[in-house]
This record gives sequence, C-alpha cells and structure tokens, in this order.
Amino acid sequence: MTLALYAPLKPLDHPDPSGDRTIGRELAAALGDQGLSVVVPSRFRSRWFSKRPSLWLAALAERRRALEEASRARVSLWLTYHTYYKSPDVIGPYVARELGIPYAVFQGIYSTRPKRSLKTRLGYECNRRALLAARLVFSNRRQDLVNLRRLLPEDRLSYVVPGIDPNLFTFDGQSRRALRHAWGVTDEPVVVTAAMFRADVKTESLVFLLDRLGELAREGVRFFLVLAGDGETRPRLAGLAQALLPGRHLFLGRVPREDLGAIFGAGDVFAFPGIRESLGMVYLEAQAAGLPVVALADGGVPEVVRHGVTGILTPPGNAAAYRKALAWLLADKVRRRAMGEAAEAYVRAHHDRAQTYRPVAEALKRLSRERTTGRGSG
Repeated sequence: MTLALYAPLKPLDHPDPSGDRTIGRELAAALGDQGLSVVVPSRFRSRWFSKRPSLWLAALAERRRALEEASRARVSLWLTYHTYYKSPDVIGPYVARELGIPYAVFQGIYSTRPKRSLKTRLGYECNRRALLAARLVFSNRRQDLVNLRRLLPEDRLSYVVPGIDPNLFTFDGQSRRALRHAWGVTDEPVVVTAAMFRADVKTESLVFLLDRLGELAREGVRFFLVLAGDGETRPRLAGLAQALLPGRHLFLGRVPREDLGAIFGAGDVFAFPGIRESLGMVYLEAQAAGLPVVALADGGVPEVVRHGVTGILTPPGNAAAYRKALAWLLADKVRRRAMGEAAEAYVRAHHDRAQTYRPVAEALKRLSRERTTGRGSG
C-alpha cells in the first residue's frame, strides 16, 4: 500500500528542527516500518494562509501538481499531518476527492476562536472543511481530542499515544564520561536543557529556568548547566546565564537529533519548564536516555511525563514549587537514578513508536481498502 503524506505547516525535511517536525518524522518512519510505502506529493506551505493572498493562487496550481504526483504514485490514501487554522490543508481534500481515495488527518486541531476575526476566518474555514472531509482524524494530545469532538463524531476520531524510537537515545557510559570530562565537570550534578531559542514560549521557559537556577546558585546549591539549542534569542539567554551562573554553564549550540542521546546521557536532570507546551517530544527523548524530568504540568507535558515516577511536574506559574523540585532532585542522587531508570523503562513500555503507531498503520490499511468516489470537501 502506498499513501501520500503531506505536511502543510512545514515539510518533514525542513532544515529547522522542532517538536512538530520530530513528530512528523517519527510518524513517517513508523508507517514505513509497518510496511507502508510513503510518498510526499507536495511541499506546499500554507502557514498564515488567511493573511497571504499570494498563497491563494499558488494553492490552486499546487492542487493540480499534487494531483498529478499522487496519481503517478498510485496512492491509495492521503494522510495530512497537522492541519489547523494557521496552516490549513487546502490540497489534500481536493486530491483525495479527485482520485476517489480516503482522506485522513494526523494531529488535526480545531478551535472556534479564529472564526471571530476576519484575519483568521479564512484559515478557520479551510481547516474546518479539511477536518470534515477526513474519514479519520488521529490526535496525539487529549485536549485536542476534546475540541475535535465539537466538530466530528466519535467514530471518526482516534487518540494516539506519542512515540519515538527509544534506541536513538540509549545510554552510553563511555560517552558520558568523555563529555563530562570535556565540559570540565567532576562530581557535581549536570542539568541539561534543550530547545530552539525562539522569541516565544521557548525563550520564556528558558528564562524561567535560568532565574530558578540562579536562585539555587545563590543558595549554594552545586550543579552545572548545559544548554543545547540555538536561535534568535541566544544573545539574550547567554547574557542572562552569564549574569546568573558565571562559570557554571555551557551553550552547545544546535545539536543534531542523532547526537542528543549522548548529551542527555551525560546529564543528571533534564529541566525545561515547558510553558504552554503543546506536547514536548524532547521530554520523551531525555527520559529514554535515563534522565528524570523537571517541568510544569502545563499543556501536553503530563501526557509524556509521569509525575512522581519519571519526573516532577509543578503547577504552571509557581516559581517556588519549580525551584524546590529542582533543588530536591539535585540534592538526592539516589532519587535521581531511580527516577531516571523509571523514565527509561516508561518510554520503552509506553512510547515506543513501533507500538504506539501500529494502530495508526492498521487503521490506514483498512481505510485504503475502502476507496470512495466523490467524498471530500472541495
């Protein structure tokens, strides 16, 4: 079976890393592992479709081109990854209808708020039509599923536990020793964090973390901070780290995902608050490497971290609680190791993509046998 996989927000081969790209790549790899042939019929980006009239005519041309590509590949199903009002799928429903094949969505998001503004109304309507055209919509975040139930019946919705390949983050003792030596670390615990340094909640989270660690440093708590990531706000973050943690931090810059496992394995605690975090695949990656997590119980974070077992989740906005959680783990080596071991086991048992995405592949195979004519939304 061959399926078309399309990502209107950002192509999966885009050079800029993000959690969204990670989820899409893991999905594509997992479907391939399950015996599905995946083709990409379009790389059209519809981000801020409502505000960019230049995209409207471009979308019409891209529809025809994508139709030719999908027809040539003889796809039996179209799967769109991540459609929402900012970046709606205006390609897939048309192609699926023209080819008479089922249309499905992975990580569909629905909200009625965008229809209240003229600036976002078009994106809202396009996204709504795409979701209504879908024979099946998968969601990897429970809150998104709640919102989708306002639009679609239960038999067209399916919750999917987010997954990664945990083998990419296997602990390596030799690598740990080498990295800690290179960082100049002796026996003090190492706090690791990783994020894109974007001028949004990512930087807001990193500032929150640096402030809390600065407070602990002034209280005499021993630790060393390693930051993996890069972006436009790096100068601001570097200045803050130098002011609060002089001589006890290191910026690694952008680290390829295949090298993150070694970075995590050289640490002792993974700390990223995750303010309004949609899901946070990096938490799964850190846990797979054996690191306990300290984060906020915000957004989708509780869906990938088990509070009190694989990490500590504190109330959003409660700086004192977050500082206390960090201090507690930094002071207790035995507890850190116990939680780290539980974290690794948890990811392998509950978030291995080979298991979590198998029902998705099976559902898509069933749908592909139900070729339709004239079902889509235009």
